[in-house]
Amino acid sequence: MQLSFRNRIALHYIISTALLVFVVFLGIYTAVCYIVFKDVTNDIEKEIRLHQSEMKFVGKSIVWINKEEWEEKEHNEVNVNPVFVEIKDLEGRTIEKSPNLKKDELDFQKDLNTKSYKDARLNNQEIKLSQTPIYNKTDKVGYLLIAMSTEHPIALLKSLKTILFILYPIVLVLLFLIARLIAGRSIKPVNGIIETSGLITKDNLRYRITLPKNRDEIYTLSVTINSLLDRIENAVEREKQFTSDASHELRTPLSIIKGTLEVLIRKPREIQEYEEKINYCILEVDRLNNLVDELLLLARIENQKDNPKIIMVSINALIFDTLTRYSEKINTRQINLTTDFKEDIYLETDPDKLSIIISNLISNALKYCDEKGNVHLKISKLAERIEFSISNTGTGIPKDEIDKVFNPFFRSHSTNASVIKGVGLGLSIVKKLCDLLNITIQIQSSENEQTTVKLFFNT
Repeated sequence: MQLSFRNRIALHYIISTALLVFVVFLGIYTAVCYIVFKDVTNDIEKEIRLHQSEMKFVGKSIVWINKEEWEEKEHNEVNVNPVFVEIKDLEGRTIEKSPNLKKDELDFQKDLNTKSYKDARLNNQEIKLSQTPIYNKTDKVGYLLIAMSTEHPIALLKSLKTILFILYPIVLVLLFLIARLIAGRSIKPVNGIIETSGLITKDNLRYRITLPKNRDEIYTLSVTINSLLDRIENAVEREKQFTSDASHELRTPLSIIKGTLEVLIRKPREIQEYEEKINYCILEVDRLNNLVDELLLLARIENQKDNPKIIMVSINALIFDTLTRYSEKINTRQINLTTDFKEDIYLETDPDKLSIIISNLISNALKYCDEKGNVHLKISKLAERIEFSISNTGTGIPKDEIDKVFNPFFRSHSTNASVIKGVGLGLSIVKKLCDLLNITIQIQSSENEQTTVKLFFNT
């Protein structure tokens, strides 16, 4: 049978409480046993002192000072406050005994040198028996045996045991019900969490859990779940925005291609015009292919299916290979490219992913640099890390847009940037690859001034 969370809490509580109550009840019973039998022993000790004080010795004989004590009623009645007294010689022969013993005798232990106690039976009743050696100066002349009935203490203990056995399950049941009630109140905020969670769907993420007044574990859980819901909602919104932007960016070149082809088929045209329009469509197809490639790359990174393959790589060689691919653009735009590489730097990283990062950064630096402008690349080996920086003069980035440049499809609203082709995925890809490779990226820029992008590699 599957128990509810509240009942499981109450059950766990009652199991531990049951052990505690058992120990407490056992302690009570043990303490009462000790006290009751201790009282019997104390009474016997009093009787021993009393009878020893009333003895005197005539030669080797023992004589009572007050013989009348033996005739008292308490020594003549067996069942009323019975105290049994007997004096024996060293061989165990009875010298004197109280009248209530009648024909019975108390158990005797021969050659006993010290006082002893033991439990025994007399006339089918439980007694506690004490045997004490009697000395005349230094000579042992006999034994004083005193016994008291333990029937009443035993009956008292049996009653106590019965009461404890009856109380034990009753106490446990009551504690279980109380624990269940307290547990129900304690997990009431959890029920609120369950109800709120039931209202949350993929199309409705605005609900949040009401925070309890007490700042306990439930409060922490509620705060954590609310934070998780905030992140999920933001991620869903970003995904919706990404899907919308991607659809728009894919639709644009397709619309251009379709419109161009529709214009071409309306009437016969010159071969030169056909070639011009077809080349234009090819450029749009290339743009569309590039966009699809970037979207696929971004999707692989976000799904973490593209795990890095770490090997030793020369960052200098990767930079020079990238510059070779952009040499025509550098020469065409007459950009003044300078480098500051004082030594060869080797890193343990994924060369393919690092190549994509460097390629995107150099491409942006060249794209947003003025004609005949300056692009400067520098590698510095610091104490605990390596810094690679790319600086360019030109368009720049407004300060209020620097935090947004890593968002997918974001493009600056500055004048020059609006006429430069691109879809705004490059820096988003760079940021995700940097996170994947544990590379720190920083951007420093101002509108229409120099822009510097820095990469920091851990050594």
